[in-house]
Amino acid sequence: MQTQILGLLTPLMALMFAVTFAVFWRVGRMKRHVLGFAIGYVLFATGFLVTHFLPSDAIYLFHTTQALYSLGMIVYLVSLSERAGQRINIGSLVAVYAISAAALGFAVSMTSDVGPRLIIVNSGYGAMCAMGLTVLLTARRRTFVDNAIIAVLAIQAIDFLVRPNMTLMFERTIPAEEYRESIYYSLIGLVLGVKSVVGAMVLIGATIVEWTTSVRESGERDPLTGLRNRGSFEQVMRSLLPRAQIELRPVSLVVADIDHFKQVNDIWGHQAGDAAIAGFGKLIKKTVRGCDTAGRIGGEEFCIAVWDCDNGPAERLAERIRIAFARLEHDGLNDDIRLTASFGIATARDGETYEQLFARADEALYAAKSGGRDRVANAEIERVVAADFAADAEQPQLQRAAAEG
Repeated sequence: MQTQILGLLTPLMALMFAVTFAVFWRVGRMKRHVLGFAIGYVLFATGFLVTHFLPSDAIYLFHTTQALYSLGMIVYLVSLSERAGQRINIGSLVAVYAISAAALGFAVSMTSDVGPRLIIVNSGYGAMCAMGLTVLLTARRRTFVDNAIIAVLAIQAIDFLVRPNMTLMFERTIPAEEYRESIYYSLIGLVLGVKSVVGAMVLIGATIVEWTTSVRESGERDPLTGLRNRGSFEQVMRSLLPRAQIELRPVSLVVADIDHFKQVNDIWGHQAGDAAIAGFGKLIKKTVRGCDTAGRIGGEEFCIAVWDCDNGPAERLAERIRIAFARLEHDGLNDDIRLTASFGIATARDGETYEQLFARADEALYAAKSGGRDRVANAEIERVVAADFAADAEQPQLQRAAAEG
């Protein structure tokens, strides 16, 4: 009876952690990787319960638990990778499961000793953890919490690969009917319980950090578009430009403005105008990269800081957004009505402040509007054109001066 009760502690804890992550995801409106943690722990808990309640000599016991643990591990690793901004190859994880499942089937058909089965399935889990560890180690973001998650995953990989072999050194054979009375079964209950608690605590801590960061940043976000508000965007720019100069990376600034926006509010009302602004913000958010920063700095005016991007690619980015916005449908407007936007581009120069960079991009935006709207104007190109025009205007004066001399 005592063994039965102790055997339920691990799945019950796993279910409690699953509920915790589900509440975080739902109440905190967090990203889907938090929901993935909840699903992973549900699958782990189900696997624990199957192991505990199915007959220990049932031929399908290891197949069922391996399928549940492997699926839980895949969801868990995909969620960890997504949290770190990385992508893990799901096909490779499935291939590891398929290979270990085939090997398990062969082992079950050959002997009633569960030792080989334990080595096979745990080696599969260890290989999966090692793959996830490799992905996390390549992530750019490496905070203290990220390092803690990496450490936990490394311990899990080592445990899966080493523990079965070490245990079976002391317990040579484990007949299937005696599996729940073995040293291994007692040990695994303790080890899995400890790993479940430690792993969940680290992930819960990471989730709390994400939640508090999200709450703090919500005050820095424009509620209509979800982009940064003016103050937050300017604060980012004032730290971004010095960093770019130190790292010798180019930064380009895109300033955009919806054309004839006042007419939208006057003719179709402010709700239609808000829908247009929200649509433009959503389009920008979908188009820019994760390393770029976008903000709404005025009523219908937007800014994009394009990190590590020269003038030409930044202009092409603005052109893509311009074309996509001109095709976009908006709630509250007639079906045949399409809005347009104008763009100004400038690339930061050595020692240039945000105010100076913005002034040049804004001047290019004014040139785009003066040139007919629904176009992209580049401050660097406009400057060259203006210089050429000035040189052409100066040439006749030089010729006259030479003639008079």
